[in-house]
Amino acid sequence: MIIKILVYFLVIIPSVIIHEVAHGVVALWLGDDTAKRAGRLTLNPISHIDFFGTVILPLSMIFLSTGMMFGYAKPVPYNPYNLKSEKDELKIALAGPLSNFIFACVFSIFGRIIFNVYSLEKAAILFGLVALINIGLAIFNLIPIPPLDGSKLLYLIIPKENVQLRAFLDRYGLFLLLFFIFFGIRFISPVYILLSRLFLGSNLLGATLQFLYNLF
Repeated sequence: MIIKILVYFLVIIPSVIIHEVAHGVVALWLGDDTAKRAGRLTLNPISHIDFFGTVILPLSMIFLSTGMMFGYAKPVPYNPYNLKSEKDELKIALAGPLSNFIFACVFSIFGRIIFNVYSLEKAAILFGLVALINIGLAIFNLIPIPPLDGSKLLYLIIPKENVQLRAFLDRYGLFLLLFFIFFGIRFISPVYILLSRLFLGSNLLGATLQFLYNLF
């Protein structure tokens, strides 16, 4: 259980924070300083903690041995009226998953070097774990269901004139997401496995998955 808590607070939370900060940084580049004025362009965890989503929910899942670890930070705010178009909103949204992919790429490279060249399996597994978590965060957030980042692509496709559909998604997006998590998450599993193998390679991926299997 202690290892699970350490993995959550030392790997998952920093990855989520980087994801959120990336949103704010791109928003600032595009002319919106809302996140900066809110003090959210920082890696200090205190600025991003949502008491329920970052503390209560994940610790409950760990102590109840649900076999899952899930948590979230406070979303970084931005003001769409400071942006030029919905395309800018899409850029801000995609910045989060992109930051996770970059993080995963960096840790995968070092993990594979440590695993294949120096044969330091335990250290390599730690790098592999960071990569797997960030790949998962990126893919999950790209699902085109509100309030996830991928929904901005969906909104870009739906004509602005279709007010009813947009209102429906805004109102019931969270319920649709929960439905997808329970009944549709298996549809993105092949993508996750493919990217994980591409990033980590079969040997390091196998060792990391074995560690996770033993952990849960």
